[in-house]
Amino acid sequence: MKTLSIKSFLHVLFCSVFLGIAAAVQPVLAQTVSSATEKVDQISLMGLSLNLPIEGKFVEKEWETLLKSYGKVTTGRGGIYKVPAANVPALSNEPLNVASKVSSDKNKATVFLAVDKGNADYVKPGDALYGQVETVLKEFAERTRINYDIKLADDTFTEAQKKQEKLVKQGEKLVRDLERNKKEKDNLVKKMDENARELEQLIRDTETNKNDQISSAKDFDTKKQALEAARAKLPK
Repeated sequence: MKTLSIKSFLHVLFCSVFLGIAAAVQPVLAQTVSSATEKVDQISLMGLSLNLPIEGKFVEKEWETLLKSYGKVTTGRGGIYKVPAANVPALSNEPLNVASKVSSDKNKATVFLAVDKGNADYVKPGDALYGQVETVLKEFAERTRINYDIKLADDTFTEAQKKQEKLVKQGEKLVRDLERNKKEKDNLVKKMDENARELEQLIRDTETNKNDQISSAKDFDTKKQALEAARAKLPK
């Protein structure tokens, strides 16, 4: 069995705790699904609309991922997504033409979905498929909420990890600086001891020199007097 590294284990543990807390304190995500009419490529289509109080860019990516599971997606301006001959097992065993539009903002998004059963016969209230399309949107909303919570937990973990790594590096540097400072202190203490011994020696040498100077001066005077006495004996 593959063993998780400590970092991976902490990551999983952190995300699990974060998601548990988020589930406990976060109110149930509003899954507002209603019938709506929306212009897609200048054509008004009947369909269903879903409002999500989640970061718009994130919803766009999640929605595109879901549509790609149905078939080849073509995109257009204004958040338009189309899947011709889409394979949507949750709705039908037959290919369906799917048209969609995502209107996103910083903290919310609206997903419009129109499902063509054939010959421009779009699912509308009262149709047998209406409840199933509604379920697809609600399941998407719940899955997107969970994935967004995971993203937030991952972002928070990454930020905490970076902070921890920064503090660890700072601590390692402080330990190195402490060791360097201790060595410098030891060197300074050693130099101070050497300086103190040198000072004592200089004091002794100075005293010796003074005594030697006195003795030398006396000897000099004696030798000088002897020289003068010897010179005085010369005939005049």
